[in-house]
Amino acid sequence: MIMQFISRESCLILAVTPANTDLANSDALKLAKDLDPQGQRTIGVITKLDLMDEGTDARDVLENKLLPLRRGYIGVVNRSQKDIDGKKDIKMALAAERKFFLSHPSYRHLADSMGTPHLQKVLNQQLTNHIRDTLPAFRSKLQSQLLALDKEAEEYRHYRPDDPSRKTKALLQMVQQFSVDFEKRIEGSGDQVDTVELSGGAKINRIFHERFPFELVKMECDEKEMRREISYAIKNIHGIRTGLFTPDMAFEAIVKKQVVKIKEPCIKCIDLVVQELINTVRQCSNKLDSFPTLREETERIVTTHIRDRESKAKEQVLLLIDVQLAYINTNHEDFIGFANAQQRSNQANKKSSAGNQVSVSKMCICEGHIQSSVMKL
Repeated sequence: MIMQFISRESCLILAVTPANTDLANSDALKLAKDLDPQGQRTIGVITKLDLMDEGTDARDVLENKLLPLRRGYIGVVNRSQKDIDGKKDIKMALAAERKFFLSHPSYRHLADSMGTPHLQKVLNQQLTNHIRDTLPAFRSKLQSQLLALDKEAEEYRHYRPDDPSRKTKALLQMVQQFSVDFEKRIEGSGDQVDTVELSGGAKINRIFHERFPFELVKMECDEKEMRREISYAIKNIHGIRTGLFTPDMAFEAIVKKQVVKIKEPCIKCIDLVVQELINTVRQCSNKLDSFPTLREETERIVTTHIRDRESKAKEQVLLLIDVQLAYINTNHEDFIGFANAQQRSNQANKKSSAGNQVSVSKMCICEGHIQSSVMKL
């Protein structure tokens, strides 16, 4: 509240500081120095000079040597609580104050420029001078404001509420403001920052970087079930024959089954983002409450556009998943090459003496490769 007033150039600052505290660290003088570094508007007042420790005084400050101000310092001695309780009146207090300055060895040479009566006189004089000095600037400022208001009033002198051009202009301004508010909420550069919950672009960012990865991590694979599926896939592809090598079709069938599971979290992510965009639209349209029809129509148009883009986004995401399902690149470094697996199987075949054991070992090796590849996917 203090800063609101003393920051004005037209305001005089009365910095009151008790003498029995550290004057160099006075809060009043610090505030005054921050807003009036040259000391042009500040009047220093030092109180409680009679309560200073024995052997100390505020002479350097009152002589304007320690913390100089252009308007200087004035020392005063007010009534103590004891004086107030003892019914000491103002006249007696002023007399005691005068006696204090005249009898004090450090202040007697300043007695005529100290005390409450002198402070009253100085304040009246300096306030009068300050008003006289600032009046021209005030007059000029008021004249400028008056001219601006006259110009604005002239524009509305022939104003017609039913003028179509003005209606169109007002409509465009409101729609433009809605667009700006929506963009600011998504970009995070709004005038008002919500400190209660995430909204707009921040919530969408959280969906992308926290919620969506969490949904993907939740897709855990049951190793026992995976092995059973691999076994059935290999046997169904071999049919009545007992296969020697693991067929590629078995690998692709298992991998594609895992890839398909990505569809659900992807679609869910799109739904969450769309819902937040619609919420943002409703928040931005609050400024159109005075025009309910305009607000309803604006929300309808923007929401319809978002829903249209939602369907296209889902189509694009599903297309990307279908692309991954259409071709499995087994030569990618994230997978174990089946050529290497086959070579290792042939080497194991040469070293083994039992044909049935060889077939079993090859089957186990190949199943292990499939399991590793699926887990890596």
